Amino acid sequence: MSNLINLALVGASGVVGKKIISLLENKNIEINNFYPLGSSSVGDEIVLNNNTYLIEDMANFDCSKVNLAIFSAGSKVAEEYAKDFVKAGAFVIDLSSKFRYEEDIPLIIPEINGDKINSLDAPSLIANPNCSTSQLLMAISPIHEELEIDILNIATYQAVSGTGKHAVQELRNQIKDDSTNQEVYPKKIAFNVIPHCDVFLENDFTKEEMKLVWETKKILDNNIEVQATCVRVPVINGHSEAVFFRTKKDTSREQIIELLNNSAGIKVLDNPKSLEYPTPLENANDTEEVFVGRIRCQTINNENWTSMWIVADNVYGKGAALNTVQILETLVQKNKLC
Repeated sequence: MSNLINLALVGASGVVGKKIISLLENKNIEINNFYPLGSSSVGDEIVLNNNTYLIEDMANFDCSKVNLAIFSAGSKVAEEYAKDFVKAGAFVIDLSSKFRYEEDIPLIIPEINGDKINSLDAPSLIANPNCSTSQLLMAISPIHEELEIDILNIATYQAVSGTGKHAVQELRNQIKDDSTNQEVYPKKIAFNVIPHCDVFLENDFTKEEMKLVWETKKILDNNIEVQATCVRVPVINGHSEAVFFRTKKDTSREQIIELLNNSAGIKVLDNPKSLEYPTPLENANDTEEVFVGRIRCQTINNENWTSMWIVADNVYGKGAALNTVQILETLVQKNKLC
């Protein structure tokens, strides 16, 4: 069985698409044939490994040319085209939320549930989790495995890059001239925080908040009770999270740190005396690690509670591009591409 990668990248000119290309280059992943695809960007140049490609029209592309397609173009595009690639014999990794909650479609973080790829006997759709979910579960998974988390409360502080390049430009414009022009967000984002990510649902939580609930249960443990508040902040890149959870077993700050230090993809930055803790500006620009700090353990009403602060690059890092490329690498390792 050959593992030559014939790759279509849908949304190649987007913020995440460009980071996926950077990771493919940085990790020296050999691509046999590469096809950048789009709609409004057709004809634009994309460079991979010093080779220049022109973005092709998504609507007219022959899906049988590839054995792997990465969709980084939103739910509407994924809904329209993703399953065509599967029918033509390609694995599809989709970064949108379109397929995440379908029971028969795996939602994958390779370090946590990458073994689910073993059961894929034919070309299939694989969903990539929400950016906030990925960094959260990377940090709490080793703790849950050892100590059994049963209640989880999370507040996210999400960078504007999570909404795309137009949101980044809106923030820059508002900072530059104190503009009140609002096209991307419902309220001015500069010098402000907005407790509103994605649309409000009937239960008064936003869809972004419920993604954390649904995806934590699907990937990690359906028995964990999750409550989330998601906030957009005037930060260009890097999501931050304040996390509070209860464990069934007794623990200590020292044990939590040991569990995290022994986990791949995690870096602990936690020394209050020297003001050491992660921040998005310092730690979340083209970085792969999930950074954890401000670790505190306390007993409340005879219950074991832990508080943590988590920071990660939501575009290049575990939140989007990195997890996608790691799924690709897992498919290759498991000899799934042929």
